[in-house]
Amino acid sequence: MGGKHATKLVEISKDPAVLDDGNFWAISTTFEGGFTFARFDKVVDEEFTAPSWTPIESRWRSTLNRLEYIEYVKSAQQEISEGLIYQVNACRILSTGGVVQGLNSLFKELLRANPAPFASYLKLPTLEIASASPELFISRLGNRVKSSPIKGTQTLNEEGFSQKDQAENIMIVDLMRNDLGQICSPGSIEVEHLLRSEDHPGIRHLVSDVVGDLKPGTSWAQILEALLPPGSVSGAPKHSALKSISKHEKGARGPYCGALGWIQGDSSVLSVAIRTFWKETDNVLRFGTGAGITWQSDANSEWEETELKAMKLLSIAGGELS
Repeated sequence: MGGKHATKLVEISKDPAVLDDGNFWAISTTFEGGFTFARFDKVVDEEFTAPSWTPIESRWRSTLNRLEYIEYVKSAQQEISEGLIYQVNACRILSTGGVVQGLNSLFKELLRANPAPFASYLKLPTLEIASASPELFISRLGNRVKSSPIKGTQTLNEEGFSQKDQAENIMIVDLMRNDLGQICSPGSIEVEHLLRSEDHPGIRHLVSDVVGDLKPGTSWAQILEALLPPGSVSGAPKHSALKSISKHEKGARGPYCGALGWIQGDSSVLSVAIRTFWKETDNVLRFGTGAGITWQSDANSEWEETELKAMKLLSIAGGELS
């Protein structure tokens, strides 16, 4: 990630208390709250290399088809009308089997064809991830922390973000301010940039930056407890949005929409694990995509947004949509 190449795996832990030991830990959390922390003994700055990727030819299948996803959106809007939630991120998981190549090759191709600011690759005995994430979950330098939630997506040909996108982004900024307020010193939380646009390959995002100063003595366990799962991929209020997600989505999101990156002492870069491929021991390749739902959402447009977010990366990986 970011030119850091970690090798010589020492241990794997699920206990966040280990993160305070000052060593270099690669981090993958699931959306549902599972932790995987991998300590590596050697970390160098070097260019990523891997064999060439051969595009897959099998079909991708979605946990929710178009009609089911549209019903999910309409149901979420009913919950909004009842005052249960204000916003929810509605996701679906695409999967295809029989992939025998290493995802290091796919990651190499992602770096070439879809460069992303928080692209990262992780390989462990039971988990392999290739991510082209554009979104910063949390960076830390000393006691200063920063989060840059993305809410709002359009093609590069469109001009100006809609009121819906802007309102949704501001909702999540408020959520992140609230989450950071649990671990940051009073008065230190600021919105450095509100509603700035970022261009990525084939897509434009609306992004805001929220910063704060950690309370003295704050542990990594406390940070993760306060901030996970990331607000931009859950919803507001977070607790109610998570209930809605568990009711409507078929199966767990897993590493998708969790945090992915590294921690070393009082420094870190963790992305929101979107635009992410992963494999576990079942050798099934998975990829997640989603959209933020508000009262102003058009259900068909939200489905199309999930297609837009997936299109470029699936064209790189190969395969056909069912």
